[in-house]
Amino acid sequence: MELRHLRSFEAIVRCGGFTRAAAELHLAQPVVSAHIKRLEQDLGVTLLHRSRKVSLSAAGESFLPSVRRALAILGEGERAVRALRSVSAGHVRVAATSLLGGFDLVSTMSRFRARYPGVTVSLRTGLIADLLEELRRGRVDVVIGPVGEQWEQEGYRRTEIADEWLVLITPLSSARRVGALADVVNEPFVCLSSDSGLRRLLNEAFSAIEAVPRVEFETHSPASIREMVAAGLGCALIARSAVRQEGADVQVHHIPGLPPHPPIAAISASDAAPPIARFVDELTAARSASPTAGTARPA
Repeated sequence: MELRHLRSFEAIVRCGGFTRAAAELHLAQPVVSAHIKRLEQDLGVTLLHRSRKVSLSAAGESFLPSVRRALAILGEGERAVRALRSVSAGHVRVAATSLLGGFDLVSTMSRFRARYPGVTVSLRTGLIADLLEELRRGRVDVVIGPVGEQWEQEGYRRTEIADEWLVLITPLSSARRVGALADVVNEPFVCLSSDSGLRRLLNEAFSAIEAVPRVEFETHSPASIREMVAAGLGCALIARSAVRQEGADVQVHHIPGLPPHPPIAAISASDAAPPIARFVDELTAARSASPTAGTARPA
């Protein structure tokens, strides 16, 4: 029993005759007839009644569902192989925030390039709102950063790759015991710009205690926030992973009542080209990467 014989049988039934099936398969009609004859010989039954109109025999009726399932499974396998082969070339434009929840993006990119040497990868950084706008405009292919469930929308694929939490950090020079956000309600704060996701979380946290944060310093990155707090310029709410990395020493306070921090996720178009989809799959496979230990000192 050969695959081409099964395809001819299915085409004859679907097309309603040998002539139309031969045309669809781009074969001569005698070839299709020979396929059916050989298939019937192999099975030892009559599958088709040949008259003015071709019809299925009882054996053909019983055999057809299995043939169609087999051809469907084979089709899925062929598509998977074509997708794999199509990753032999291409380019993936990655855009990431500096905050990645301890996810090792560089190592993941290195493994991807080793597996698909014909695919080039570029990387740029920025704030999440700006990068997502670049994705909307088609200027980047994958955005990686803190993104909540609001991006689980039609036309986009959201893949979580790392968890994240908010913590409060204060200077080492502060001997004050901090057990709640209310303990630092009158202290100056350091944060990102007013349109950033981190500022929104800071405002939300203070709103829960019916207060407004005194943001006296704005800066450009979580690492810079940590440096400014370490220098004694104020307090900050910041992602936990940002104080587990190498950097200036600060006190870290795990206090209750803080709003949830969005997980680190990869956002791409749901119909992205195979190299882009494969890169996101690589991110998913690397989700269990352990975060880098930092020198932050818990209070």
